Amino acid sequence: MIVVMQHDATPAQIEEVVRRLRQFGFDIHLSAGVERTIVGAIGDKTPAVIETIEAMDGVEKIVPILHPFKLASREIHPDKTVVRVGSVEIGGPEIVVMAGPCAVESEAQLLATARLVRAAGATILRGGAYKPRTSPYSFQGLAEEGLKILALAREQLGMPVVTEVLSPRDVELVAQYADILQIGARNMQNFSLLREVGIVRKPVLLKRGMANTIEEWLMAAEYILSSGNSQVILCERGIRTFETATRNTLDLSSVPVVRDLSHLPLIVDPSHGTGKRQYVPAMTRAAVAAGADGVIIEVHPHPEQALSDGPQSLTPEQFSELMASLPALAQAVGRTYTCPAPVHER
Repeated sequence: MIVVMQHDATPAQIEEVVRRLRQFGFDIHLSAGVERTIVGAIGDKTPAVIETIEAMDGVEKIVPILHPFKLASREIHPDKTVVRVGSVEIGGPEIVVMAGPCAVESEAQLLATARLVRAAGATILRGGAYKPRTSPYSFQGLAEEGLKILALAREQLGMPVVTEVLSPRDVELVAQYADILQIGARNMQNFSLLREVGIVRKPVLLKRGMANTIEEWLMAAEYILSSGNSQVILCERGIRTFETATRNTLDLSSVPVVRDLSHLPLIVDPSHGTGKRQYVPAMTRAAVAAGADGVIIEVHPHPEQALSDGPQSLTPEQFSELMASLPALAQAVGRTYTCPAPVHER
């Protein structure tokens, strides 16, 4: 339930309401707005509890939370969440671009790609050290060696890195190297993994499952939030439909829907959403126009030689051209996008 405090409620009155709610066994989430404070209370409410809290000094009213994803809901957290990764803010006015190869194949390959995407306008480097593949015979990633290469790129270029974690037992290891932990589509409902990344106090990029509803996606975020990690970034990456012209069907309607339902920042993955590089630029621009806080794009110096997802990876030239089109588009929809300043390698 949501306890709405009066606009002139004192800090002492708010503290007393919080104390009583905790006595009743509720988990408390405070949201202090400009005009009034909202106390989100997660737990088992009874008519007696509601009557007790409503009668307390400073309480204006109690509102039930209608959605099952309580912590992810705008009902309990009306203001938009901004996740900060180093100097990058995800969920603020600036459009964020994450880019890099699908998989870390070698030190030379990753560093070359990182330099290219950084120069073109990306602020966060993506790259898979562990690769969940449909076939057990496909390239599975370099594991910890790949993580070390990502950390080297961050050290040299100053870019935060995002990479996928596949198993609860690997969370601690990946967290040692990565700035953002990615939960892939296949693991969206791996609840043990969700709880484990909820314990680690690092941002989590949660991709939508390939056959999951928006509510199921937000409930997956709820697992992370309820474990104590408030730094959740949602990622729409396409869902499986009957259409075969693209790898998946990029559900851009989810962007305004999630904006309406949740305070969490949201980015879009047009690479997996389409599976074909010729469609990635159009879907990137459409995602920004729809209200996404950023995009995550696969780029490879030589896509035809990529060990994973070459057909959906942009060439450096294609990526640079796409990035050059974003400032005007961002301005048209009330956002900003500024290419980062040139970096001197360390």
